[in-house]
Amino acid sequence: MATTDSSPRIIADRADYDAVVVGASLAGCTTAILLARQGVRVALVEKSPDPDSFKRICSHFIQASAVPTLERLGLLDPILAAGGLRSRFRMWTRWGWVTPHDDAAQAVNLRRSLLDPLVRNSAAQTPGVDLALGHRAVGLLRDGDAVAGVVTRDPAGGESRLRAKLVVGADGRDSKLAELAGVPERVLPHGRFAYGGYFEGEAPRHAPDASVWMLDPNWGAAFPTDNGLTFYAAMPTKDRLAEFKRDPGGALVAFLDGMPEAPPIRSGRPVEPILGKVEMPNRVRRTTAPGLALVGDAALALDPLFGIGCGWALQSGEWLADSVVPALHGEEPLARGLRRYGRAHKRHLSGHARMINDYATGRKMNRGERAIFAAAARDRKVAQTFDRFGSRQIGPARMLTTALPRAVVVNLRHNRADQAASQPPRTGEPAAL
Repeated sequence: MATTDSSPRIIADRADYDAVVVGASLAGCTTAILLARQGVRVALVEKSPDPDSFKRICSHFIQASAVPTLERLGLLDPILAAGGLRSRFRMWTRWGWVTPHDDAAQAVNLRRSLLDPLVRNSAAQTPGVDLALGHRAVGLLRDGDAVAGVVTRDPAGGESRLRAKLVVGADGRDSKLAELAGVPERVLPHGRFAYGGYFEGEAPRHAPDASVWMLDPNWGAAFPTDNGLTFYAAMPTKDRLAEFKRDPGGALVAFLDGMPEAPPIRSGRPVEPILGKVEMPNRVRRTTAPGLALVGDAALALDPLFGIGCGWALQSGEWLADSVVPALHGEEPLARGLRRYGRAHKRHLSGHARMINDYATGRKMNRGERAIFAAAARDRKVAQTFDRFGSRQIGPARMLTTALPRAVVVNLRHNRADQAASQPPRTGEPAAL
């Protein structure tokens, strides 16, 4: 699909760059495109030799918060032309469905097998970006304590030394670049596992909207996408792992078919093997070091239950590019641009990350969470705030200060109404119909 030149000549002819980006998936390509458009010379290094390679275990869901980034990249229309769907999300809870309001911002759904090559090809066609496929980062160049470039190895075993003012790690949750640089990280436990796959057949009732089931503490989902397919996923706690390992497809169908108001997975047909991931600890790394920045999962790899990975990959690449361009043009020290990026990353994502890390342990909802979920199923205004939070357009602090006080009132009124309805009629009064 992509029309890229993976010849070693690309990087041999120009060994010095303004930036070297390691990893040509969503975060790396976003960073490379936006840097190059602003006059920065970029080497984009990707270990896979296949221009059509893609991330195989992923729900593909791009949160509404990242849609402006897609529009800025000029990728939203090509994604829709490739069959991508715009959707809102709705959520089943034991208190009822939390449904999106009419003007809720819409997410984007396109399988990674189509999305990744499309984004990579856009990067390869951007003037100022040199894409080197099949080149693996094996070492770092240094200037004192600062990272000053990357050593890469091609499929034939030849090595290239790419010097740069900035090196960007966009190589995923198991980032080799972060390891080579000795970037501090925290590894946090995850108490669930994930299985999922694409099915053809009858669409879920609320398609094209995505639907998730908060089964507390288990979780299930249906994500309609291109070509009439639906990605079905389950994330149970690990006490159910044995049944999924024994029969991944059968267990996935049985799990989702057993949910309240279940989607039509049993009448569907898988179009590919059911894939799973058992160990997915959350990784939180420092986003910058002298001469180095991390984007996407290399910086922050969190629980996929909340569908934030694709969107945050795009957004973090955008924040980094905008933060460091002045420095790469020699207008200020690079350290200043890296601090700007670190602040932006923390401001936008740290609150979300704390809440996600806490729930990822596999625990059940706490009292405050139950109150907000219950109120969101009962009250339009709470649901609107909850939708903006769930689609990552606002942070936890704003959500809590806006939604929690109203949630308390909504739930009290609901409980009083239930109590009144359950009281026997007074003597001489007719029973309510």
